[in-house]
Amino acid sequence: MHIKINKNYLTYNNYKVKCAVGKKGIGHKKSEGDRITPKGQYKIKFILYRKDRIKKISTKLKKVQINKNLGWCDDPKSKQYNKLVKLPFNFSHERLYKKENSYDVILVLDYNMNPILKNKGSAIFIHVARKNFEKTEGCVAISKRSIIKIVKDIKKNTQVKIVGQK
Repeated sequence: MHIKINKNYLTYNNYKVKCAVGKKGIGHKKSEGDRITPKGQYKIKFILYRKDRIKKISTKLKKVQINKNLGWCDDPKSKQYNKLVKLPFNFSHERLYKKENSYDVILVLDYNMNPILKNKGSAIFIHVARKNFEKTEGCVAISKRSIIKIVKDIKKNTQVKIVGQK
């Protein structure tokens, strides 16, 4: 089965949950930081998670534990653009170990990864939503409980389809 996302919901099999998307909606990303959730079809590369906050996560996908020195490069000037990096890091990056719970579990989508185009957008994830499902910088956000539920059934070939507003 595949995951379908629109501006209000993420659907997987018969499971439908509220979601938040980028502040400027779903569409064609123009550049880094444009706050658009990219329309298209993607695969989940791997899962990042905080072991101190999620004791056990069952999934068939590759898992990487988030620790205090992990980040994601969002600087188009770096050779590590749109990749997981170890901190400290000399270029602009997003810290993955956060005080709030938005990055307790992250599904990394393969947006702009093969090939990586400079300034086309980075760090497109499915992650934990804020309490009021506040809009994101371009990611898709759902409840932590929902992420943990769907990762149990997701396989390597599961497609994530993000569709535009109607």
